[in-house]
Amino acid sequence: MLKILNSRMRTPDGTILESHYRHDYVTHTDANGKEYMLDGGCEYVKSSANGDEYLLTIYTDFPHAVSRLHVKWGTYGKDGYQPFKRITIAEMSTEHLEACIATQKETMRPEIYKVMQDELGHRDES
Repeated sequence: MLKILNSRMRTPDGTILESHYRHDYVTHTDANGKEYMLDGGCEYVKSSANGDEYLLTIYTDFPHAVSRLHVKWGTYGKDGYQPFKRITIAEMSTEHLEACIATQKETMRPEIYKVMQDELGHRDES
């Protein structure tokens, strides 16, 4: 069964809406005056239906070359005291990936774990 790895939408003025988790309801009033919304994170996709938006949802069947650029992991930085930010799997250092795989396996979604493992394999091949 396909799972969602990243839920985003592009509005006509180029704004990207991203929903990170269930009930993460995000909205934007576009330059055209229409309201756009996205909700559901990686659990489901619920969006506005103006007809001119473009869903950019990434699923588990997408190639790793795409997933690594869009799947994100939240971090407080190397020492744990930096402001929270989300970075793509491709942006994570090898050491960070290895640490997450070693310490977060029990709590992270299996689909994210697989993308991280695939990224380490991708780096070994490069």
